[in-house]
Amino acid sequence: MPKACLAYQNKLKHLALDITFKAISDNDMAFLSELYRSTRWEEVMQAPWDDQQRIDFLSQQFDAQHTHYLSHYPHAEKLLIKKAKQDIGRIYLDRDDVSICLIDVALIPSERGNGLGTLLLKELLEEAQLTDKKVVIHVENFNPAYHWYIKHGFQQIEDKGVYQYMEWYPKELG
Repeated sequence: MPKACLAYQNKLKHLALDITFKAISDNDMAFLSELYRSTRWEEVMQAPWDDQQRIDFLSQQFDAQHTHYLSHYPHAEKLLIKKAKQDIGRIYLDRDDVSICLIDVALIPSERGNGLGTLLLKELLEEAQLTDKKVVIHVENFNPAYHWYIKHGFQQIEDKGVYQYMEWYPKELG
């Protein structure tokens, strides 16, 4: 398991959350597709489609996103988040010498709003602080998490149309 994931896992175990991480595999695609669908369902409810058309559309969107992530972030950690051995989410991270890119993080509906996402983000920011790296993310304009990232110290750097490019910088110690 990657060192950063072990740091997450060790910290979260102290909180008795029983959170673990596992590299995604082809066997996880059905769960990941359903997770993606759960994050976009409300959005596609606005379309004049029946539920099967919505499911088909979101399946195509998931496949396109997954292909994009594989091609644009070939060395990224693509991890399942597990709680008590049950799949509850995903987190994709790409690290280089100067930054940590939070490519994506998503939790199943029953785990949203319980503080786990904040805990994962704080652990990532702590890693960035200790390694003197910035954290970067692209957030869709309609994503309610945009304000959550602002609250946690991210700054909007560039408007990229559908996305806002945001960065978080480590604090000067001294």
